[in-house]
Amino acid sequence: MMNAEIDGNQGGGGSTSLKEVPVHEAIGLRLAHDLTRILPGQFKGRLFKRGHLITEADIPDLLDIGKEHIYIMELGDGDLHEDDAAQRMAQSLADSSLMLSEPHEGKVSLKSPILGLAQIDRGVVEAINRLGEIALATVKTHTVVQAGSALAATRAIPLVVPRAKVEQAEAIAAQYTERHGKAPITVRPLRSMRAGLLTTGSEVFKGRIQDKFGPAVAAKLSALGSEVAEQRFAPDDRQTIVKEILYLLDQGYDMILVTGGMSVDPDDRTPGAIGAAGAEIVSYGTPMLPGSMLLMGYLGEVPIMGLPGCVMHDPYTSFDVLLPRILAGDRITREDIIELGYGGFLGC
Repeated sequence: MMNAEIDGNQGGGGSTSLKEVPVHEAIGLRLAHDLTRILPGQFKGRLFKRGHLITEADIPDLLDIGKEHIYIMELGDGDLHEDDAAQRMAQSLADSSLMLSEPHEGKVSLKSPILGLAQIDRGVVEAINRLGEIALATVKTHTVVQAGSALAATRAIPLVVPRAKVEQAEAIAAQYTERHGKAPITVRPLRSMRAGLLTTGSEVFKGRIQDKFGPAVAAKLSALGSEVAEQRFAPDDRQTIVKEILYLLDQGYDMILVTGGMSVDPDDRTPGAIGAAGAEIVSYGTPMLPGSMLLMGYLGEVPIMGLPGCVMHDPYTSFDVLLPRILAGDRITREDIIELGYGGFLGC
């Protein structure tokens, strides 16, 4: 047998030690950490869990994953096992509504209980990752997350982590929560909204071509728990478009979406008509491709959007970025639009 000390303790107390035991002499001992099996292209996952009592039947499996020795741990007072470190970090960072996975190979996943919008403070993520030996990985804030899907994970890098390091991470999370009244990692629910949809274009209005906008927009709203309550059609006539916008406003819909006529061609009347209807234009033009010709505005408290043609056929555009934020209750500002440029080039 061989004993080894792990220099994980920087806060005082006894050092953690690992005892190396040949696998054939390990029957009746318990594993100090999870063991992973990897079969390329077939499987990657936990073979044995931390604390597993080794039996004679386990020896071939241990040898198959290259374990000719196993380790028995005696944890020092100032140290934390990787699973405990990851779990404590996750508990300190997560909103109480989030679901935490069982610790697994030093990792805990934070999962959303609902379809919603991830709200994650980037400063907290970076501050924790500066500490070293522990890691926090998340999706970007404002990412749509499905019920049951993970939006973040905590990870201990070594098998043993100084307790003081984890306490620093907990303090960072606690300071944020105290300042902002919410946890650093939360999920905001999406409201169910009823949209009025106005499709412009003489070619559609006169039946020369089939409308493709309606089904595409309806599918995007439906996927987020909302609906197109009514669809109207208008030719390329500014006064008619204004009249139809005001009609949809009078119906009390939560949102108005106007499709078609959003390019720079002189006969494309939609942007001018939205302004003439009395909308406060936040931005006409969005630094994101596809979706640069999107218009964002408000008729009082009702959001109104002019949607470019790419919404019909591209799976992810500026509309797909802004729509969930509106459903989460955000009022979109000019600064929100400006921030779309960084990371907004999708290769088109």
